[in-house]
Amino acid sequence: MTQDALIEAVRAKVSDRDLPGPASPQDVAAVEQVVGHPMPPLLKRLYLEVANGGFGHWEVVSLTETGHWFSDCADIHEACDAFLGPDSPVPAGLVPLMDRGCGMWAFIDFRTPEGWMWDWDPQFQCCPQHTLLPLGQSLEQWLGDWLHDTAHEGPYPGRAECEEPG
Repeated sequence: MTQDALIEAVRAKVSDRDLPGPASPQDVAAVEQVVGHPMPPLLKRLYLEVANGGFGHWEVVSLTETGHWFSDCADIHEACDAFLGPDSPVPAGLVPLMDRGCGMWAFIDFRTPEGWMWDWDPQFQCCPQHTLLPLGQSLEQWLGDWLHDTAHEGPYPGRAECEEPG
């Protein structure tokens, strides 16, 4: 599927949602400056051409305060503040994108043009090396799962279970 076709499919899938209008180029630039990396091109197009948040399976966070909250955070800056910082286990360049509920988040890697997706699951905080794991999917593949109604619910398969201390 081309990027144009994917964007049209996303637009059609969310046509019944009350979403904010598209983000501005200035909104994108402000997020890129905070993150220190360019936004993956597909994600940038979705924010600029579809809506400033609310698209996707669990609804991506807005770039700026829009009056629509798609998580416990008003916008992506607040989500970044919650996860990123000098003591954070999250590497610079990974950005919280979508609140999956129960403390689980989908992250996107701004360091890659494909926007590789990562999973944050606090169930695994007992073993920090498993709290944040790559999904092995680009944003395009991840959105494709949502568009085809095969997006994963709950913890992703293949995660190691934490053992109770002994």
